[in-house]
Amino acid sequence: MATPTDPAFQDRLQALRDKYAASVPERMAAIRDGLALCVSAGRTPANLEQLHHALHSVAGSAGSFGLHALGDESRRIEQLVRGVMEEGAAWDGIDTAVQALLHWADKDFRATKFGAHD
Repeated sequence: MATPTDPAFQDRLQALRDKYAASVPERMAAIRDGLALCVSAGRTPANLEQLHHALHSVAGSAGSFGLHALGDESRRIEQLVRGVMEEGAAWDGIDTAVQALLHWADKDFRATKFGAHD
């Protein structure tokens, strides 16, 4: 049975991390597309759901692959979007927050702190 100290286990784990990291640009594109719909076509339930789903996907998986800052910031914004969807909360600042996430992720999504580049 493989253990966390087993080199073969560590190699497989790193391969999974690398595969996830390779998918980050596509995941960010889905977030970008969701935001574009909300801005250009309106914040309809379907458009908000698309943005929420894209953010939720990253929020739920990034940390599992060692990208904690990416996951944490995606979760923070996801919760803001959920507030708009479920409680009618104000949209104010969400587009700016998503743009900041996208800009940061484009520069270095592996950074350990949001907004920082290690």
